[in-house]
Amino acid sequence: MTIEIAGLPPERIVFEISPLAELGVALHALAEPAHHPGLHGWATATSAGLKPDLADRLHEADFLWRSTFSDVFMPFAGLPAALNGANGRTGATLAEELDQLDRLDDERFVSAALEFTCASTYGIGGPSALGDPARRERALELAATRGPKQLDFTRRLLDDPASVRAWARRLFEDCDRAFFADTWRRVSTQLAADARHKTELLRRKGLAEALHAVSPALAVDEDRTRISADKLADGRTTAVDPAVGAGLTLVPSSFGWPHLMVLHAPGWRPVIHYPVGSPELPGPAPVELLKLRMEALAHPMRMRLCRNLARAPYTTSELADAYGITAPEVSRHLAVLKKAGLISTRRRGRYVLHQLDVTAVARLGSDFLETVLR
Repeated sequence: MTIEIAGLPPERIVFEISPLAELGVALHALAEPAHHPGLHGWATATSAGLKPDLADRLHEADFLWRSTFSDVFMPFAGLPAALNGANGRTGATLAEELDQLDRLDDERFVSAALEFTCASTYGIGGPSALGDPARRERALELAATRGPKQLDFTRRLLDDPASVRAWARRLFEDCDRAFFADTWRRVSTQLAADARHKTELLRRKGLAEALHAVSPALAVDEDRTRISADKLADGRTTAVDPAVGAGLTLVPSSFGWPHLMVLHAPGWRPVIHYPVGSPELPGPAPVELLKLRMEALAHPMRMRLCRNLARAPYTTSELADAYGITAPEVSRHLAVLKKAGLISTRRRGRYVLHQLDVTAVARLGSDFLETVLR
């Protein structure tokens, strides 16, 4: 996933906190607690404390945050530069950001609300389901697969967006009163400190260092024209679109790990929403390396070779004798495993010994989950 930044003034790259964005991720953690094992206690206690009416309303619109993270939680990025007062900056309070959400036009709000679960045009743009009959029909068809409540919500959104927008604002305000205000008071200090630290790092050491501190999955090219996010997804956007206003916002999240999210919808300023306070684990595996490792282990013979290599170092000849295949065949399999970083080799006299890197293999399960959820 790439963000074009050629010609972007350095001062237009900002680190800011967003209460509405954090509310969205908190709702996601409530809906999908398995994604966030570190938040199990908070999610269990919060869910148990919800009044039935609020819990029902959250279920009704959960496709805004369950499978992924709707851009309605980042309205600051969707307000065009030509709109009076739109500066691409987050609000200081949840109320301010809900005011920004109110200022999004209906087309933009509806497209953002349906962009993932009930549409397949994210990153492409085009007319929304409000004005395009084919997209409306497709949105309703996809909503129906989520359940009757979600279908009813989508129908109401398409027929009367103003009333649903008012309903959504009340929902977020009720979440704030029920649990989020206390949660935000607890996490906002840490998030603000992280934003200040990253801002200072950007000023003193440059963009590459700042991005690496955000996540090892982020990088900038040598010419400082493109930021890339190593995610199991394709997407392209620009931070210098004059129609929406130049800028890139990086937003820290206390609830986000392991998700690294990139807002890249056409006509919106790009946003990188990144987790802070993640577990002390090695850096995330690059997508290509994970692919190499899983393909390497998918071959039956290589799995059998790993059984020996996990127990002790072996030479090529020993493995050939053990499995009744030729030494060149063993060498080809070992080359694949070595390219994937799954075995190590060392020389002992005139012998070359191969052994499985047990730590790398043990990381595969969490690497896979972190990569598909990133």
